[in-house]
Amino acid sequence: MSGPARGPRAAAVHVPASPAENLRGAGLMVAAMAAFAVEDMFLKAAAATLPVGLVLMLFGAGGTVGFALLARLHGERLWHPAMAHRGVVLRAAAEVTGRLGYTLAIALTPLSAATAILQATPLVVVAGAALIFGEKVGWRRWSAVLAGFAGVLVILQPVPGSFVPASILAVIGMAGFAGRDLATRAAPRVLSNRQLGLCGFAVLVPTGALLWAAMGGTVRPDPAAFGCVAAGTAIGVAAYTGLTAAMRTGDVSVVTPFRYSRLLFGVALGVLVFGEGLSLATLGGSVIVLAAGLYTLTRARRAESA
Repeated sequence: MSGPARGPRAAAVHVPASPAENLRGAGLMVAAMAAFAVEDMFLKAAAATLPVGLVLMLFGAGGTVGFALLARLHGERLWHPAMAHRGVVLRAAAEVTGRLGYTLAIALTPLSAATAILQATPLVVVAGAALIFGEKVGWRRWSAVLAGFAGVLVILQPVPGSFVPASILAVIGMAGFAGRDLATRAAPRVLSNRQLGLCGFAVLVPTGALLWAAMGGTVRPDPAAFGCVAAGTAIGVAAYTGLTAAMRTGDVSVVTPFRYSRLLFGVALGVLVFGEGLSLATLGGSVIVLAAGLYTLTRARRAESA
């Protein structure tokens, strides 16, 4: 999952973070990305035995409890009238789309390929910010966005004999997560990250139940699989918390590029844990997506400092 903008420092006059803060923010970001990759690993392992709908439902329930506890620890309400705001509802719908698509993707396709496609999310956010919020995006960044989409096509290999239809699920998941990030900007600022996380995870419970009812699947008593769901949920909540802390510690332009470290962790876990092979298409497409994303961030940083 992704966090919102910087917090108090960004609300007024921007004060650059110190080198120590940037270093700490980068470390938190890398740790969060590693945790997200481990979360994916546990959910993929659980889905090998349990119905995907059940995995998603349990993941949502566990995350809801986790964020509810965090909210109460910070003295925050579990229900706030602002949670009925249109922006929050749109965010929840995007969360459902993203999590549903991506969970099915990591269950049915290689973790390395799904993770690589997910790295195009920031590029979709850039395009959405320009089209929806009217943010200024120059032709160089538009070119980088198109190049990133081309990289996704390289990974997908949409040609007869190479195309895997289930890989489209990762694209749907990526689009949903990008929509969630965009909708976060429209959510009332009175809601904390923990309250938004509570809303995001809560909607996954009925979503998972409906998916389970639609796809079916028997539940065998497998403590290891249920343990994987529990571990993935706990690590996912910790990863989201770490991501939020990272975005509020160092400068966004310095910390954000470290989000792409998730690709390294996802590919490594896919190869080492699930024995996945890396095709030239996955490697080549990943390089294109990474290069496009980093270039986009570089151009955005230059535009801010101009």
